[in-house]
Amino acid sequence: MSHQLIDLSHVIEHDMVTFKGLPGPHICDFWTREASAEKYDDGSSFQIGRIDMVANTGTYVDSPFHRYADGKDLSELPLESLADLDGLVVRAPFEGGLAVDAAAFAGIDLRGKAVLVHTGWDRHWRTEAYYTDHPFLTAAAAQWLVANGAAFVGIDSHNIDDTAQRSRPVHTILLGADIPIGEHLTGLGKLPDQGFRFSAVTPKVKGMGTFPVRAYARIG
Repeated sequence: MSHQLIDLSHVIEHDMVTFKGLPGPHICDFWTREASAEKYDDGSSFQIGRIDMVANTGTYVDSPFHRYADGKDLSELPLESLADLDGLVVRAPFEGGLAVDAAAFAGIDLRGKAVLVHTGWDRHWRTEAYYTDHPFLTAAAAQWLVANGAAFVGIDSHNIDDTAQRSRPVHTILLGADIPIGEHLTGLGKLPDQGFRFSAVTPKVKGMGTFPVRAYARIG
């Protein structure tokens, strides 16, 4: 059977800002093509790139270690928690309100699924509007997702918590239940409400709780 792959990740670019107060990535050549050409006699040349960035850059996944010192880090996340998950999209347009409460998920079978919250906020990516007054989940929504067996929770917004507050209940609840979180997703409007497989796999890094991913969905 034929299938379609839908890219759900933002492009990471030099010096771009994902979260105000955190530095943008520095992307450069470690080994230039010109320098490498001197090492070969057959005209071959190679580029080896170098990137210096904080983990919370672009579209990324949080593991429990991001919030809890004794939580699973990236190297300890089961592959099954990140790859080839049965996916569903919950529509919560930001024009209708920024707080996504438990009612948005009522009556939906969430068990064992990647629950992706489509707010449409990704249209503001790389603009000043993206960083403030953004859509978020409530603590009650997070508790509902845990109670009903969600396997992964993602959102196409600046943060899954309300960054106007000095607390992070959604991170605390979801990561406390070993549910990975995906933030800064994009393109969720291209997906059906259900009937697709979702993947957002991180590198297997010891001692880190967050890392950028190439998130995507497979339809068909």
